[in-house]
Amino acid sequence: MNNRNELMKKSASFVDDGGFFTELAALVRHRTVSTNTANRLELNSYLTDKIAPKLEQLGFVTRIHPEWNGGANSFLIGRRIEDPELPTMLCYGHADVVDGHEGQWDKNRDPFILSAEGERWYGRGSADNKGQHLVNLKALEFLLEAHGSLGFNTVFLFESGEEIGSPDLAEFAAAHQEELAADVFIASDGPRLSAEAPTIFLGARGGVSFELTADLRSESYHSGNWGGLIRNPATTLAAAIGVLVDGHGRIKVPGLLPPSLPAAVRTALEGLQVGTGPNDPNMDTGWGDPELTPAERVYGWNALEVLAMGAADPQNPVNAIPGTASAILQLRFVVGTEVQDLQAKVQRALDEHGFPMVKATVLTSFPASRIEPDDPWVCWAAESLRESTGLPTTILPNIGGSLPNDVFESILGLPTLWIPHSYPGCLQHAPNEHLLEPIARQGLQLMCGLYYDLGIRGNSPFEPKVLTTHA
Repeated sequence: MNNRNELMKKSASFVDDGGFFTELAALVRHRTVSTNTANRLELNSYLTDKIAPKLEQLGFVTRIHPEWNGGANSFLIGRRIEDPELPTMLCYGHADVVDGHEGQWDKNRDPFILSAEGERWYGRGSADNKGQHLVNLKALEFLLEAHGSLGFNTVFLFESGEEIGSPDLAEFAAAHQEELAADVFIASDGPRLSAEAPTIFLGARGGVSFELTADLRSESYHSGNWGGLIRNPATTLAAAIGVLVDGHGRIKVPGLLPPSLPAAVRTALEGLQVGTGPNDPNMDTGWGDPELTPAERVYGWNALEVLAMGAADPQNPVNAIPGTASAILQLRFVVGTEVQDLQAKVQRALDEHGFPMVKATVLTSFPASRIEPDDPWVCWAAESLRESTGLPTTILPNIGGSLPNDVFESILGLPTLWIPHSYPGCLQHAPNEHLLEPIARQGLQLMCGLYYDLGIRGNSPFEPKVLTTHA
């Protein structure tokens, strides 16, 4: 087997004949739930007993860092260096999954036993992220079997804490920059634009969560005796939220927005349709910035959402004005948004509108990052996927959600290409998470084609580093 098409045929047959399902079932069986510290041994076992042997069979030298620096995250680095003069690809995957939600799956499915129904393969981690990193591992395996070499160097980084915010990942990458050095980052996580659309996204929106609290008094007072005389914290809080975002989802504080929508981003998003999947909710007309398309709102702009809010006990209300009210808000933001002093910006806006009694406190924050849609590596990868599938490749500047892309783009300084093998309706993080068999099949084909183009065909934008010697 020495050509691209034959390689892709073999990968498709592997899915059709059940080989991929069998291997994925063995990975899903590991209960690698990172939100439960009792699963730490299981997480480490996934790295030592499943991933490291797979990599070593492919000629990788592996090194595992359990509970690195005494923290909650474990890491695995696998390196296969064929020739320092060849391009080097850094790939990534995460071993951990969210809670299994046992007892909540349809038909009493066990979330840690992979089961098939039609084109859906149900199991926790099937889509996020075990099925996705298995696609990439198998594509490397098939290329090696066909040619005896990859034609490029590969570094694989696995972590076991992505679902809890990737603790220590940035510090680990900074401390291991030499081992993780590469020319391009290509990995798989998150969803495509839709099940039918081969997709490349180039980064992720950032997020800042903050709390607004109106803590006015320690006691609740009778609403008949004191209504109209003392400030109601719930009414105050609702009005304070309206200072930041109006009742139609439009952000009102300029400091919570990016300076502009870059032309390259606008061009990349032109004509893209979002929310068209069979399981997607209906989009509300009149919600969000009316000057932006839906695709621009979720992939190119910021959104401020109320995640939770409350006062007293809504399930058991009494005739009393509560003493306190609070809400958790989250700003999803794109590159260019200044969020370093977000708490001060929010508090200043509240103060200026007469709500100094409402206090803002930032809780968590993660950065936004992306590369330019016209980067040569993006154009190369998009053409490779188009050749493999015969379909146009969707380019998203970033996904609407979060991934630790800043670690690879900012800390390691790499062009970042994410090629997802899932879709928006996969129900990741919920009961009935599933991987679609057609996406797994197509994903394996397109990764075989991409790796072939990177190594055997050698038509990537890679430029060998020129070493300068001095007399």
